[in-house]
Amino acid sequence: MGDRTHTHTGAAGRATTADGPASVRNVVLVGHSGSGKTTLVEALALTAGALNRAGRVEDGATVSDHDEIEQRRRRSVQLSLVPVAWDGHKINLLDTPGYADFVGELRAGLRAADAALFVVSAAQEADAVAGTTRAVWEECAAVGMPRAIVVTHLDTARTSFEEMTRVCGRIFGHDDPDAVLPLHLPVQGPEGPDGHARLTGLTGLLTREIFDYSSGERHRLPPSGDQEGPLQEARDRLIEGIIAESEDETLMDRYLAGEELDVPALMGDLERAVARGSFHPVLTAAPAADGAGQGVGTVELLDLISAGFPSPLERTLPALTAPDGAPRPAPACDPGGPLVAEVVKTSSDPYVGRVSLVRVFSGTLRPDETVHVCGHGLTEPGGGTGPSHEADVRVGALSAPFGAQQRPLDSCIAGDLACVSKLGVAETGDTLTGAGEPLLIEPWSMPDPLLPQAVRAHSKADEDKLSQGLARLVAEDPTMRLEQNQDTHQVVLWCMGEAHTEVALERLRTRYGVQVDAEPHRVPLRETLASRTVGRGRHVKQSGGHGQYAVCEIEVEPLPPGAGIEFVDKVVGGSVPRQFIASVEKGVRAQAARGLAAGHPLVDVRVTLLDGKSHSVDSSDAAFQTAGALALREAAAGTRVQLLEPVAEVSVLVPDDYVGAVMSDLAGRRGRLVGTEQATGERTLVRAEVPEIEIGRYTVDLRSLTHGTGRFDRAYARHEPMPPHLADRIRETQETTANAG
Repeated sequence: MGDRTHTHTGAAGRATTADGPASVRNVVLVGHSGSGKTTLVEALALTAGALNRAGRVEDGATVSDHDEIEQRRRRSVQLSLVPVAWDGHKINLLDTPGYADFVGELRAGLRAADAALFVVSAAQEADAVAGTTRAVWEECAAVGMPRAIVVTHLDTARTSFEEMTRVCGRIFGHDDPDAVLPLHLPVQGPEGPDGHARLTGLTGLLTREIFDYSSGERHRLPPSGDQEGPLQEARDRLIEGIIAESEDETLMDRYLAGEELDVPALMGDLERAVARGSFHPVLTAAPAADGAGQGVGTVELLDLISAGFPSPLERTLPALTAPDGAPRPAPACDPGGPLVAEVVKTSSDPYVGRVSLVRVFSGTLRPDETVHVCGHGLTEPGGGTGPSHEADVRVGALSAPFGAQQRPLDSCIAGDLACVSKLGVAETGDTLTGAGEPLLIEPWSMPDPLLPQAVRAHSKADEDKLSQGLARLVAEDPTMRLEQNQDTHQVVLWCMGEAHTEVALERLRTRYGVQVDAEPHRVPLRETLASRTVGRGRHVKQSGGHGQYAVCEIEVEPLPPGAGIEFVDKVVGGSVPRQFIASVEKGVRAQAARGLAAGHPLVDVRVTLLDGKSHSVDSSDAAFQTAGALALREAAAGTRVQLLEPVAEVSVLVPDDYVGAVMSDLAGRRGRLVGTEQATGERTLVRAEVPEIEIGRYTVDLRSLTHGTGRFDRAYARHEPMPPHLADRIRETQETTANAG
């Protein structure tokens, strides 16, 4: 079987390690929320001997012991790593959240893995499977990542493995349904008092052997013999699917001639097709009925991962460049080669501080050695990246996580994963290399967070800690963005959805001790004047000694959108001394920034200074600034002040079935349809221009409207006049708020 695994005993327990990359398997579990990924990971760990019969490790933790937020929500909200040993291999199981809000954790898992297990629940609707996992399947297909499918929850009422296999073939194998086929058929016992038939075993389609788990242990029973009906039909389809993927061109002729094909040879062809990513077996699994024995199908699944999924030696390293962008050759996956590793996830531990999950692509990472950290953040929507940063950092302790534990490691070889403490400035997406050898691994892309949540400190004590807490939160989660809005003076946290927002605020409170109050997000509005108008500003005060004297007359006229504020001097005869012209302009611009009617900045007007008066003693810079502001306010009183709202260019990608509903919904949001175009995979891209005030919660509403299958991007286009009735409503709301304050 190649390199063998062994265990290293440390103070906190035993960590599974590997002698070489050939014995490592990095597998990410993908699936919709509630599909049973975490339960499956625990069942696999129990079968592999990583847990005792009570489902626990030495310190009493289970593999599903996450932080208190996950325990309260009963939902995974972060990526977790569970290493197990099986048949001479170290298998790194990467459990990802199934809820769409935590797609950043899913992307990190995909980056760290070499193969994917798609977990689907037989108890959930087919639309749920398609809505949350189809896009990830296509993403894996684009890079040729090997994939297998695991059907769970077959022991619930009104479920059918045959039906779920058809659903998986339709959803995941739309280009080639014969590439998505089952390897086993489930054996179910009689229905219990609750009407559920417990899964008791499997029948191997190639060997016809029965694997019985009814006793809590796996027992191999003799072949059941030739059977008519579903078993023989499924077996024939599987053999034909394997033959289609085989490199032996004589197999089909021999099969059609009625020759009995060699089962081990077929298994070898199957495993090679799985490793290539061209064949996707469907399996089923269920935890043991008492939670302590071997789960049904777990041995078969671990065998497939070991024999059919590729090792890191078969993975192509992402493109490498120098910090200046010059391409660099990719090193081999060799523990003795130069160090090239990547931070795939960053989190905080209340005891050890920042912890980085690192995938080593080349070389060997060791504690206490100095590495060079080089990064420019993950790819942002539109292809941009964050600011570059470099530093030499001393590596802290290496460990392998297991539930609530961190098991110490002596090293992490090429192809393997480890948690690293105290990596200093390292962020998610950063590259680690040997000191003096800076390199950058091509970053992976992250979706743009599109749900805004304005926050403010609950108290003065919280205010002092707020900025640091938010900065740490955003550094850990690349799908979160922090905005200090200069127009609305709000601190805005941009998140992926409501659940993402709630978890972020809860982490601020529990992890960083910062209490915040959520408040409605305000869209940055603007003001402009509807028509030409004039105004006179007179600021005359005498209070003994030097007084204040300044008079100016201005004309204000609207300009095209985007023109900003233009100031023109047409004073003749020195009625306003030259040294005070700039003072008038300064006062006008200051008043424009404060707004005239609703407190929003004034834009797109030309202000012309026509005339004025001064005093040889009492005129001053401050007096003419005040006069300029008064003149602009008087001018605004002579015409209608128009509110301008920001308009966004919105691109919505949805399955063809939802195009009509999406277009109707956008029209109800005062959107203007720009056009549609056909995209790949029976999907349509709908382009529209929509006021931003109407799409504050669009990421949530679109997910509901399209059952999780739609996604959208937005970009600021311009400000446009707001309908008068809406503008009046906003002014009334602001006046009410001001009076209440």
